[in-house]
Amino acid sequence: MGGGGGRGGGRGGRSRTQRKHFRQSRENVWKRPKSDPSSENNNSENNQNNNNGGLNWQPFATQNPSFDEYYKEMGIVSPEEWDSFMGVLRTPLPAAFRINSSSQFYKDIRAQLENDFVKSLQAEVSDGGEPEAIRPLPWYPENLAWHSNFSRMQLRKNQNLERFHEFLKLENEIGNITRQESVSMVPPLFLDVRPEHFVLDMCAAPGSKTFQLLEIIHHSGEAGKLPDGLVVANDLDVQRCNLLIHQTKRMCTANLIVTNNEAQHFPGCRLNRNNSTEKVTEESIISQLLFDRVLCDVPCSGDGTLRKAPDIWRKWNPGMGNGVHSLQVLIAMRGLSLLKVGGRMVYSTCSMNPIENEAVVAEILRRCGGSVELIDVSKEIPQLVRRPGLKKWKVRDKGVWFASCKDVPKYRRSVILSSMFPSGKSYADAANNDDQSIESVEKNENSGNGCCEAAVDSKEESRTSSDELDEEVSDFPLERCMRIVPHDQNSGAFFIAVFHKHSPLPAVQEKPNHQKPKLSSRNNEKLADLPKEDLENTNGLEVSSTDATEEKTSEAASEADLIDNEPEETVLEPDPSIAPEEHVSEEAISPSDGKTDPNKAGGKRKLQTQGKWKGVDPVLFFKDEAIINSIRTFYGIDESFPLVGHLVSRNLDNNHVKRIYYVSKSVKNVLELNFSVGQQLKIASVGLKMFERQSSREGSSAPCSFRISSEGLPLILPHITKQVLYASLVDFKHLLQYKFTKYPDFVDAEFGKKAENLLPGCCVVVLRKDTETPSDPIQVDESTIAIGCWKGRASLTVMVTAIDCQELLERLEARMGTEKGSSSVKEEGPSKLEVDEVQDLNDLEENEGKESMEMVIDN
Repeated sequence: MGGGGGRGGGRGGRSRTQRKHFRQSRENVWKRPKSDPSSENNNSENNQNNNNGGLNWQPFATQNPSFDEYYKEMGIVSPEEWDSFMGVLRTPLPAAFRINSSSQFYKDIRAQLENDFVKSLQAEVSDGGEPEAIRPLPWYPENLAWHSNFSRMQLRKNQNLERFHEFLKLENEIGNITRQESVSMVPPLFLDVRPEHFVLDMCAAPGSKTFQLLEIIHHSGEAGKLPDGLVVANDLDVQRCNLLIHQTKRMCTANLIVTNNEAQHFPGCRLNRNNSTEKVTEESIISQLLFDRVLCDVPCSGDGTLRKAPDIWRKWNPGMGNGVHSLQVLIAMRGLSLLKVGGRMVYSTCSMNPIENEAVVAEILRRCGGSVELIDVSKEIPQLVRRPGLKKWKVRDKGVWFASCKDVPKYRRSVILSSMFPSGKSYADAANNDDQSIESVEKNENSGNGCCEAAVDSKEESRTSSDELDEEVSDFPLERCMRIVPHDQNSGAFFIAVFHKHSPLPAVQEKPNHQKPKLSSRNNEKLADLPKEDLENTNGLEVSSTDATEEKTSEAASEADLIDNEPEETVLEPDPSIAPEEHVSEEAISPSDGKTDPNKAGGKRKLQTQGKWKGVDPVLFFKDEAIINSIRTFYGIDESFPLVGHLVSRNLDNNHVKRIYYVSKSVKNVLELNFSVGQQLKIASVGLKMFERQSSREGSSAPCSFRISSEGLPLILPHITKQVLYASLVDFKHLLQYKFTKYPDFVDAEFGKKAENLLPGCCVVVLRKDTETPSDPIQVDESTIAIGCWKGRASLTVMVTAIDCQELLERLEARMGTEKGSSSVKEEGPSKLEVDEVQDLNDLEENEGKESMEMVIDN
């Protein structure tokens, strides 16, 4: 379930969010809290149970009569399957994960799973479960996605699974694997993404699908070169956006932009060349932000995730799905307006509710006419077990079933929208039956004689029995949609629809709306967390009295979209005739302006602004020629690797820039377009951290104060001609084990001399392959292993986090079958001065590793 449609919480004191914030213990939703009354009785018995292995935990009640009644009536599974469906839905979800195909060691990890864990975990298979402990998902390419027969709780609690659990945690932390629900991996596969595509993930948090899209774009890439495409990952909620950045940071990509805009009003950045605020270079050929592929994984009620979030059982009610329907339509329509002609969009939810699924798809097709086609992908990924979409369904409101919009009382039509029904006929077109009865209801309501629900009880009683209703059937080919149900392949539930755009969307005259819509003020908040009574009264979200799904906007207006209110507000599409510069804050900074206001320098940090977005760090092209030239000269970076125009900072003052990011050509063009239209995109993160200012005692005296970051090293390594050392396996492993080594202590004395003769500052140590001799020229490719180090006065110090060192050591030992350590290395203890130097460098690296995103740059 995505989360890009509504307003999230602010940043509070704007303190930097760190990795430790994401490591805090999460509530075990399969276990009752300690305050639960049922667990406070029989304390002595509980204590005894605790001594017997903690067997006293009690799961949440996995029953909800409203849920049973609702989905039995909807017919999402046949009556014969119902018991099997519910039986699986009440069990914990098995853990699943995906190997990062762009990882340097992805083949090693796959081989370890196939040759080691498949066999060693077989003894843990329980009776009545799946026959295999872990297995590759048959429908995922190249055996890169795996399903385990163990729930997340079992992985944490079972001592026999500890080695496997530690493997998952380490590789996930490094970025070699991503722990992700198996059905969540499906939507990106149907997007048919290629390396040159511009891809938009509209509601991207927490980021597992974004990571998957980046993998596809980078897969089979050449060392030192970037793909032509990019991914724009958007989410409105600030905290979820931070999690998205933390997740995608492991990918180490220069082809990603993370934005913090409303999905249903995502800016198209249409460039009016006569009124643009910035000059556009000849190289920047983009005049509007359009995408080849759009992933529209919208906010939803989330009842497809019951197996991993069983607390939804007690909160679920039909109003949850009704409440997000109109928002889902708006987000999907916005996605289609941003899609290029000939492009593909995937609409998906982790809900089983037809109101959020087939009804939304039908409304999209209704609005788009013949310009958009719901395509049949039944022959794609044939190993994936899926079911066709529904053609008919009913709508439930306050305990009453409606088979047609004409049956809905007038006073409920602001909540139960006509687009929720299979035919989608507007209320104006539908026959208005029982006028006298409705007038009677309104009369009773106005007179205050009892509740309006009680007044219609006698009228609705005949409708409560759904068997007596004449059901509508949709005319659209909704059977082309895909439904994934839990008991088919021991997974969660998911819904997927794939659209192809044949022509521009029709320009439909917008209906006048005099009432400001109240949708999406908090529309990405988990609906399951809202009080049940609120959901029943408002159907999850507050909707304006005007039928929100009947507001049709022309594509031209949509693509010129610019929200000129504060970000907290949700507004409709503005008048496209308004010039872009009218929306730009006076505090907007041009990309070429690196000067600092002397009145603001020093003292307490001022509130940062990014164009009109207050409290957000600016995005600036870094153009300090002195620093750029010193970096290029110090590392001997060849001219084939462009720096000018590809470096970005997040600080107005060049003298205090701590990190410099590298962006691909495609991202560069989008940033230039964004500046030209007044910074409509609210950018939370952009680019790959390439250089970082070294602030330790020795850093200030080095010829170049900027070191190459671990994230940026694989990209820039093929283009470096200076400050590079080539180490034997023994010396390379010794560096990883002990973090620093004095020059005379290297096994290869020649290597130690070369290291000592380097200029002080950052250097790169490359592992020499077994087939290469010291005199051979080194060929850098995808298999080359290298680490960043700091050349000090007396020793060489590794600038890699401890967890990266651990993982790299394990990979080397698994690949080359060598023993740990080396008996040939002198183990003389370091001097106090050397220890202090190493501590300074390592403290910096550890602090860097704890940062989960780069949204804030210290002055």
